[in-house]
Amino acid sequence: MRYALYFTPPHDHPLTVACSCWLGRDAFTGRELAISGRSGLGSAELSNWTAEPRRYGFHATLVAPFRLGLDFSERDVLLAADTVADSCAPFALSLEIARLGNFLALVPSPSSAEVEALAHTAVDRFDLLRASLTDIEITRRNPERLSERQRAYLQRHGYPYVKEEFRFHMTLTGPVTKKEAERIEPVLHEILTPLLASPVEIDSVAVFTEPEPGAPFTVQSVHRLGAAESRKTA
Repeated sequence: MRYALYFTPPHDHPLTVACSCWLGRDAFTGRELAISGRSGLGSAELSNWTAEPRRYGFHATLVAPFRLGLDFSERDVLLAADTVADSCAPFALSLEIARLGNFLALVPSPSSAEVEALAHTAVDRFDLLRASLTDIEITRRNPERLSERQRAYLQRHGYPYVKEEFRFHMTLTGPVTKKEAERIEPVLHEILTPLLASPVEIDSVAVFTEPEPGAPFTVQSVHRLGAAESRKTA
C-alpha cells in the first residue's frame, strides 16, 4: 500500500468530470471511462497518450506516493491530512493549459504563493510518516539526471520536486512529441478553456491510495481546508 496527498476538485466539479473523461478514469470511484475520439484525435491514440496519468487520476501532487514507516498506520495518514488542511484557509487558483517538458498539464497563471505554502507544509508533515526509499526506488528516479538540489530532496523527502523545485500541475498527458502536443493542445483548449474562465477553489486536499504496486490510485478521503477554524466559529 502506498499513500499520496493530492489536490483534486470535488467529484461533481465540471473540471473533474471533463478531465476524468479525458483521462479515461474516475479516481473517486475507480471506474474506467470510455475514451472516444475528439476533433480528429482517434480513441486509440488518446488512450495511449493518457495511459500514464490515467492510473493516478486527475490530480495535482502535494505529497508524492510513499510507503508508511513501520510505526504508523492509515489513521496517522488521515490525521496528518487533517493537520495540513487545518493549517490553510481555502483560496482560488487560476489555471491554464501548458507544456511542461514533454507532457501537457494545467498550471497556475499567475504563480501562487498560497499553493506553494500548502505543498511545503504537506511535505514537512508527511515526512514524519514516510518510510525511507529503497535503493531500487531511488534508481527509478534516475538521480543522475537530477540537479544536486533535487538529489538532496530525493534523499531527504523521497521526491525531488519539493520546496523550491515544486511546481503545481495537473497532468493531462503522458510523454508526447512536439507534433503530438500540437495536435492535442487545440482539443484540450476546446474542452477546458470554458471551464477555466473562473478560478478553481482550492478548498480541500485528498488522500489517494495505491493498494499494490502498479494498481490505480483512488480517493480514500477528502479533507477540507480551514475546517478547524470553521468548527470554532460554528
